[in-house]
Amino acid sequence: MPLYAYRCGEDGPAEVTAPMGAAPAMISCPTCGGEARRMITVPRLGLADRTRVAAIDRAEASRTEPTVVSAPPARASRPRPAPRLDPRTAALPRP
Repeated sequence: MPLYAYRCGEDGPAEVTAPMGAAPAMISCPTCGGEARRMITVPRLGLADRTRVAAIDRAEASRTEPTVVSAPPARASRPRPAPRLDPRTAALPRP
């Protein structure tokens, strides 16, 4: 579940977990019981695992700095094996 940040006028910031999109605009402060208003914060993408962060960085870089290639990728040297035929249809003529 996402972590939502709230700010109380007396006690300062408080964080609450709630289902995505279900966080109310105001909550009661866990310390004093007063009203705490929801704050707009940046997503915490830096806390993701390194594989996901690297994928996000590559996708962002490819938007403005695409990789330049000098030739198309090489084809596989071995041909793919033919699919096995169903014995029930093996006797039918092939196109």
